[in-house]
Amino acid sequence: MYFSKGKPIFAALALAVISACSSSPDRSVETIESRLSAAGFVIKLADTPEKLTHLESMAQRRLFPINRDGGMVFVYADSQGCKCIYVGSGANYQQYQRLAIQQNIVDEQQATAEDIKMAAQTNAEANWDVWGLWPRPVIY
Repeated sequence: MYFSKGKPIFAALALAVISACSSSPDRSVETIESRLSAAGFVIKLADTPEKLTHLESMAQRRLFPINRDGGMVFVYADSQGCKCIYVGSGANYQQYQRLAIQQNIVDEQQATAEDIKMAAQTNAEANWDVWGLWPRPVIY
């Protein structure tokens, strides 16, 4: 009796998980690269064979520091997507971190809202009486 109701939900959930897993890397890269741009990182295209060879030798899709002209700059290399590097200063890196934290807060708020909605739906649909007596909730 419950299985017939659960199959469509399970199938939809499985499809959503598979879709999320298959699209996550590209979407994640797009998110990172748009955040780098928003933080003020400069895009440098690998528009020569020499630049492309050097780009391919770097750690890919990772933000890492390098010493350059007596100071530290941050580099993000993407030889598969944009065929470019993003280059930023320490201030750009700090702004990137702030943007990432802000996005994490938004993501957590959305997840909490979805959890509350799911809990309300579960409470509305469930037949809790089958469990018998419950302890009385404490109201403070």
